[in-house]
Amino acid sequence: MRRLRRRRLAPPPRTFLCAPLLAVALSVLQGLASVHSSASPDSSTLKVVGSTNLPVKVYVKLNHNSPRILCVTKRLRNSELIDPIFQWHGPGGDLITENQTVKITPTGTLLFRHFKNHLSGVYTCSLVFKPTIEQDEKSYLIKYIIYAYSEPNFYYEFTARYHAAPCNSIYNTSFEKKLLQILTKLVVELSCEVVLRKSECHHVKMQRAGMQNEIFFTFTVTSLDAEKGKNVCQKSSCDVTRRLRKAKDLIEKFFSQQVEVLGKRTAPLPEIYYIEGTLQMVWVNRCTPGYGINPLLHPDCPNCCVVCSPGSFNPHEGTHCLPCNKSLEYGATRC
Repeated sequence: MRRLRRRRLAPPPRTFLCAPLLAVALSVLQGLASVHSSASPDSSTLKVVGSTNLPVKVYVKLNHNSPRILCVTKRLRNSELIDPIFQWHGPGGDLITENQTVKITPTGTLLFRHFKNHLSGVYTCSLVFKPTIEQDEKSYLIKYIIYAYSEPNFYYEFTARYHAAPCNSIYNTSFEKKLLQILTKLVVELSCEVVLRKSECHHVKMQRAGMQNEIFFTFTVTSLDAEKGKNVCQKSSCDVTRRLRKAKDLIEKFFSQQVEVLGKRTAPLPEIYYIEGTLQMVWVNRCTPGYGINPLLHPDCPNCCVVCSPGSFNPHEGTHCLPCNKSLEYGATRC
């Protein structure tokens, strides 16, 4: 967490800070740069082999295509199979050769299109073949557990404090609206949104300056497409992580420049101004209901929001699947 050096001053004559804020916001906006990222590889080109012992875990991103799930083990992958017969079985019973969401190739490879939450579960493939023409048939039962997953919908939460007018003053309310407008404008080109979570005015006793009024602000910065479910971005510059980090940098720069502006000021300080060193920031992860993050259970997808397994559920936008013996399905949102 980054901190700026704290500075408190005695209560100044009553003036309202607006123009300095606007000047700082303008300088920050002028430095706004675009964010670019490369497209992720097509998961359908990846191949996964199974096992006859413990089920192999496969993670498929929600609403995306799955990797190619093979009906062979690692040992059989490069072997010659004579007259092979493949039969896939899933949570809903035997899988047909092809439908809108499932495809099974002639070589027994299983593919999912636009994977959905309800498709998660245990899948087995029955493989029957002859190693040679002279030998008897051999049969294998190859096991998989396929999980839907999504990226965490994370956001930044900021807190900051301002020296304020008396707590019942309309100047504080007016300033709050202006500050929110400026912060919103700073991040709008990054398809991000600023939401004011809390604004409270308190009386604070200072050792040398006596009693003074302070506004305690708490606000969050979120990705619009993640928050609203809208496809706001259409380009490679829409990587959520990079956009939010850029928004964080702009906001931190905005507050640090307020300190610089006030430090160069020769006139008395305004009545409402940012208290140096009070800006704090935390990164908050969250998953949609029915999903959770568990690096111990899912070491191959440690930072993914993976669908909750039977025996667990997640009712809210937390990051953990909670235990529940009554839950018998994947992605449960209640116990």
